[in-house]
Amino acid sequence: MRIDILTLFPEMFTGPFDYSIVKRAQIKGAADIKIHNLRNWATDSYKSVDDHPFGGGAGMIMRVDIIDRAISDIKSQKDSRVILLDARGEKYNQKKAVQLTKAGQLIFICGHYEGVDHRVAEYIADEVISVGDYVLSGGELPAMTIIDSVVRLLPGVLGNPESLKEESFGRTPRQTEYPQYTRPEAYRGWKVPEILLSGDHQKIEEWRKIK
Repeated sequence: MRIDILTLFPEMFTGPFDYSIVKRAQIKGAADIKIHNLRNWATDSYKSVDDHPFGGGAGMIMRVDIIDRAISDIKSQKDSRVILLDARGEKYNQKKAVQLTKAGQLIFICGHYEGVDHRVAEYIADEVISVGDYVLSGGELPAMTIIDSVVRLLPGVLGNPESLKEESFGRTPRQTEYPQYTRPEAYRGWKVPEILLSGDHQKIEEWRKIK
């Protein structure tokens, strides 16, 4: 999968994408992640990408023409999906993560300032996604969250594919993963459930289903 990120702060992604599952996916060739500075598509000497909102109001709005030029240059596959991160978008969940794995290319637009010209949502983005009912400074953190959740679903990324079947939200809708324990068996009087120490795999499986 090709993943492209349009952002004003490319440096924000260097840490999170250099470790763990996302790093492994890149090493294995399951994901090719490219981070682009949106200012590269600006046309003035100041590299400006925003302007004052029509009708007045506080803050600055990211311009549609600059974003459109960037998307036109980056889009390389017919089955690409352009995603705008916005608090007003569709709420993100595991079902959407699975859907996004079907695309050959994902392009993320990370908004900033007071927002993005609405014509980006209307005419350029294939979908607008929100990670929750709260406001963040920009779309960078939501992009990281979505990319992490999608990349780990790609074939060959996880060492043990069975992990995907057992983890949270992978069993039934809105059902989280069962509680898990490890050594020591008892600590400060807090004990591991006896059923997990019994060695009876059938009963353990039944216990996990109801938890």
